[in-house]
Amino acid sequence: MTLTAEERAQAARLLRHAEHRVSPIAPLSVLLPGLDLADAYTVQQANIARRLADGASVVGHKVGLTAAAMQQLLGVSEPDFGHLLDDMVHRDGAPVLAARYCGPRVEPEICFRLAEPLRGPDVTVGDVLAATQAVAPALEIVDSRIRDWKITLLDTVADNASSAGLVCGPWTPLADAPDLADVAVDLLVDGERVASGSGREVLGHPAAAVAWLANTLATFGTALEPGHVVLPGAMTTAPFVSAGQKIEARFSALGPVSVTFV
Repeated sequence: MTLTAEERAQAARLLRHAEHRVSPIAPLSVLLPGLDLADAYTVQQANIARRLADGASVVGHKVGLTAAAMQQLLGVSEPDFGHLLDDMVHRDGAPVLAARYCGPRVEPEICFRLAEPLRGPDVTVGDVLAATQAVAPALEIVDSRIRDWKITLLDTVADNASSAGLVCGPWTPLADAPDLADVAVDLLVDGERVASGSGREVLGHPAAAVAWLANTLATFGTALEPGHVVLPGAMTTAPFVSAGQKIEARFSALGPVSVTFV
């Protein structure tokens, strides 16, 4: 780590205040030019620890930067991860207040629910599928507490990988689901299709992203636990959304999921 303990605490406070006030800040990578990846994950963990102390609980994790285009944009060669907390979860079809976010976007993803623990290193795609109880169509609400989404890898990692919300549709037992790489999705905004994709957009197979997550968490001394959910990464681009819009993702074989911003 290249920042001092006080500088890391300052970074965490800046992000926390930006979220609470719904007032984005300049990039941390500009405000604190010594910031490195270890610092960024420490900042993320500090803010998660604060939310847990306030009564939230971890329900799982999200993987970001799984699309080749996003990795190229940020100049990285692997994904990043963030935490999913119970106070980030919304019911399928429920209204969500747009004003609680700085600059929300929505991504369609295949959500995993685990029946067995996954502890790295050396977790494989086969291990992930063996540990998975069910999958569901999902929408991740992503938001950046960094002004105008002017993010580097370090900014998004510190900012909980830009994660802000999760909406899950009905669960399908994995044994009844098709090959997840072949699952297709159409993303609709107010009934108009704006993007399409498939599970292959997520590191070639969504379970590959979950395996990467389990192996990466091992370096932090943690693991994926039974009952945890995992968002493995976006299957399409992530459009900006605003109040008055309904977002729906229609997944082949898995069904639809939607959220309305008010």
